[in-house]
Order: sequence, then C-alpha cells, then structure tokens
Amino acid sequence: MTIIFSWGRVAAWEHHLKTLSDRRHIAEIINESMPGLAYGMGRSYGDVGLNPNGFLWQTAKLDRLISFDENTGQLSCEAGVLLRDIQRLMIPRGWILPVSPGTQLITVGGAIANDVHGKNQHHYGSFGNHIQKISLLRTDGEIIECGPQLRADWFSATLGGLGLTGFIVSAVIQLRRVVNPFLDIETIPYQNLSEFFSLADEADLNSEYAVSWVDCLSAKGRGIFVRGNHSSGEHQLKISQNSVGRTFPLTPPISLMNDFSIKIFNKCYFNLKKWRAGSATVHYEPFFYPLDRLLEWNRLYGKKGFYQYQALVPRANRQEVIKAMLNEIIRSGEGSFLAVLKTFSDKASLGTLSFPKSGVTLALDFPNKAEKTLGLFLRLDAIVQEASGRLYLAKDMRMSRDFFEKSYSKFSEFLSYRDPGISSSMSRRLMGY
Repeated sequence: MTIIFSWGRVAAWEHHLKTLSDRRHIAEIINESMPGLAYGMGRSYGDVGLNPNGFLWQTAKLDRLISFDENTGQLSCEAGVLLRDIQRLMIPRGWILPVSPGTQLITVGGAIANDVHGKNQHHYGSFGNHIQKISLLRTDGEIIECGPQLRADWFSATLGGLGLTGFIVSAVIQLRRVVNPFLDIETIPYQNLSEFFSLADEADLNSEYAVSWVDCLSAKGRGIFVRGNHSSGEHQLKISQNSVGRTFPLTPPISLMNDFSIKIFNKCYFNLKKWRAGSATVHYEPFFYPLDRLLEWNRLYGKKGFYQYQALVPRANRQEVIKAMLNEIIRSGEGSFLAVLKTFSDKASLGTLSFPKSGVTLALDFPNKAEKTLGLFLRLDAIVQEASGRLYLAKDMRMSRDFFEKSYSKFSEFLSYRDPGISSSMSRRLMGY
C-alpha cells in the first residue's frame, strides 16, 4: 500500500498501485484490480483522483503518440501523454492545443475526464470540444469507440465524467494552427468589479485569451486583467522550452500562506503588476502555465494543505454575486493569493457533467484551517446556490451530495453510464459508490 495525496494535500490515503505501460495488456491488469481508478499526474486538488484503500491504475507510462497528420492537425495519442509534451513537440511544427488549463503537467486522459478549460473558453470552449474520438475500455472488457458523431451519448458521459465511465485508453485531438510560440498580451490594472466586467466583455469580442487576478481582500474587488492573442510577427525572444522549473524543496510545518503573508503578497502583487502594465510579447509557457515554474508549489501551504474553491455563477446578477462572495471572504478573515476571475461564454461544453456554462467563475485557494475554512465554504455555497451556480468537480473535495444533484441537473442521466468496476472517493461521496 502506498499513501497518495491530493494536490491540495488535505487528503492522504493508502492505495494499491498498478502501473500500466502497454495498452495491449490494460484489460488484463484492470480485471485483476477492481474497483480501481485511472491516475495520471495527481494534479487534482480534491478527491476526484483518489480511491482510498482501493486500486489506482497509473497511466503516466501510457505516453505514446500513435499518429499525427501534418496537414489536418489530428493527433492520436495514448491517455498518459502530457499536455506539455504535445505543446513542445507540436508548436514548432505549427500546431497547438486549442484549449489548455493552468498547468501543462497533466495527462490527456485527465484533461478529458475533467473536461478542463483555459483562458479562451469564450472562443474555443473546453478541452472536450476538440476531441474527435475516445477509445474507452470498460472493466468488463468491452471497448467503446465514441466521439461527437460516434456513440455521442457515451462521448458526452465520458467528457467531464471524472474517469467513471471506463478507462480512457487513447484519444484523437484536433489541434489548431499557430505561427509561433508567442502571444501579444496587454496587462491592465482595474480598481473594482465594474471595471473588470467591462474589460471582460470587451475581451470576449477582441481577445482570444482573457484572465484576471483579483485581490479578494479588497473591498471593491481590484485586480489585474490580462488579455491577449497569438502573435503573428517574427520575434527574436530566446526562451528555452526545455527549462525545468524550480522545485519547492520541503513541506513546512505551518502554511507560508497565512493571513499576514497573503495581505502582503496581494498588495505587492497588485502594485508590481500595475507598475508593469501595458503591452508585451511573451512566450506561451509562462503565460499559460505560470505555476509550473515552481514545481511542488502546493507544499507552500504546509502539512495541513489547502482547499481550492472554484464556483461558477450565471451572468444574471453576476457582479452582485461575486461581490457578495468577496465580502463574505473579507468578513471571515480568510484570504487567498491565488484568486482567478474570468468569464465564460455560452459556447456549450459537450460533457454531461462538464463545468463551463455561460457566466463568471471565481477560483480561490485557502489554507486548511479545518472548521473555520469549511464554515466559510458553507456560506459561499449558500451564495452560489442562491444564484443557481455550481462548483467545479475537478477541484472539489467537500461539496454536499444535495448541492451536487441540484447544480448538475443531468447527474441522474450520467449514472446509467457508470462503470461498476470504477470508484473514487468523490463518486462515493456524491453518487453513493
């Protein structure tokens, strides 16, 4: 048995590990190790990727590229391939992943199972919008080939399906053309939420990428807005794609992200970015994946770990709802340095349990202070529920089953696609098994 942590390090349970390296023999290993769960890079903040006292099927060695069409940009690969490796291999060839989340150190299978989104949801939707086909292995040995036009019901259940419909063996991804690895961006400080939403609405029309850091300790909701597009010009910037990020070396006994340090970080970060505001041309890696520059950064929160709380609320009353959430955080005396605010368009995600829909999403990291932190989350839940919002399953580990069922209205439809040989801590908490 091996202890496996969630990325937030709040949960740590013993697991039996099974390493998969040859897709021809996956069925044999799975048949001998149920109930189990596919496990990639372990970057899920909560319990969606954990199966306490059960089996984890490790996919990191299922990392082969199967085929690539240079003319159409269609890439077929195994589920354990890292997004980082796709980007670094394909961008020099003129192709890029249409959608990529805040870290490239995740597998294709994990990106599909959580239907991840990025800074360009308003133009390109979520990761699943660009999957052409999935090869899904059920634990009874059945292989299901599914896609938008091929057994579309299985395809929808598997996108954002938390790895519960079967083992994703491989996928075909439609890449998009890109001229170079650079983006032209603009950094804009804003003083309140009204300014943010004005900038966001403008970016929906004119910028492929848009994201904002918000100071959750600011009464008015000040922050830093960044928008950008792929650069079309020639550049002489010299940035090594093969550089390795520094690793945070240890887990301190207490969180380095505390009430005092967060106030200082937020003030310094806002003023530094304000001073550097304006236009710039940047390499895609630090723009898309800023946290990857410090490996094992989750250790900053100490032995007790941290929670991420990411909510999505509809466009109606969006400013009032986000304001209410920020006010509740200020009243609680809690705080978050990693606080991301961005808008989603009505570009539909294809997954039955996919997170994105038209609205605005706020993601925050909170040091684990036990009941104090959980009490804040219950109050935030009430605000989100009242607004008919939802929480991101990929990052949750404490949402109630009632909240889940009310906010994901298609959950009962999803249940008929569950694989009985697959289970996780989250599935047992929210779905019963």
